[in-house]
Amino acid sequence: MKKLVGQVTLEEKNEIQMLFERRNGLNELAKILSADNAELYEKLVRDLGETGTKFQQWWDSMSQKYNWESAENGNWEINFETCEIFLVY
Repeated sequence: MKKLVGQVTLEEKNEIQMLFERRNGLNELAKILSADNAELYEKLVRDLGETGTKFQQWWDSMSQKYNWESAENGNWEINFETCEIFLVY
């Protein structure tokens, strides 16, 4: 089930979209990068961790700012075209 629970500004949407695209790109890179290149592999792991943390912090911050409805075992998602936030549960 999906329910509209809010909306963010264009600037806020751009921030999470950048993090979303970065996280996806790093995940794709992780699929093809071997641990043979230890330095590059460590950088990837570090970048993935930092990006994941920033991604979660954005959701935590926005949910607090806008007081979005939540649900046990639910999660929020954003429509990048409309800046609308949905609760998926």
